[in-house]
Amino acid sequence: MCHVSVTNNNVIILILTVVLVIVDCINKSDSNLSIGINFAYPFRLNRVEFDVPMCEGRRQERLYLIGDFSSSAEFFVTIAVFSFLYSLLATVVYIFFQNKYRENNRGPLIDFIVMVVFSFMWLVSSSAWAKGLSDVKAATDPDEVVLLMSACKVQTNKCSSVYGPRWSGLNTSVVRHDKNLKYVKCLC
Repeated sequence: MCHVSVTNNNVIILILTVVLVIVDCINKSDSNLSIGINFAYPFRLNRVEFDVPMCEGRRQERLYLIGDFSSSAEFFVTIAVFSFLYSLLATVVYIFFQNKYRENNRGPLIDFIVMVVFSFMWLVSSSAWAKGLSDVKAATDPDEVVLLMSACKVQTNKCSSVYGPRWSGLNTSVVRHDKNLKYVKCLC
């Protein structure tokens, strides 16, 4: 349930997100009332494994979440990091090499072209991450996770979700990323 996000230049670092479900078997000794499913950045959910009771004499089955959403998350973070590094480089050039920057007409032109490319990549990465986040939400919906469990397909067993993931930090990353894009467009 530990959820940390750092939004310095919108680089999101997600430490841990948790889904908590219950499998209450007809034979109470087979039940597991606290199944925690932990997943984190970069959201390779198909590698997230968890054990659940089968409600058949202490037997357990190992399940995996569905999907690999790492490409959109990593693309989003990569563009944000490179944008931040370019901003630092541009600041150094503007402060310490102001005269050389203004002497040559190529400096502002190159700066403009790089800003246009970053603006476009910013839009693409933000859109990709918004779609990826939507897919992560669907794949980790506690009600959908319960459907993966064979014990939950038996009517006599009771399965439910106790705790779903918190999405506020990740939702904010998409919104703030789009907000910063509008700011970047104004600078061009």
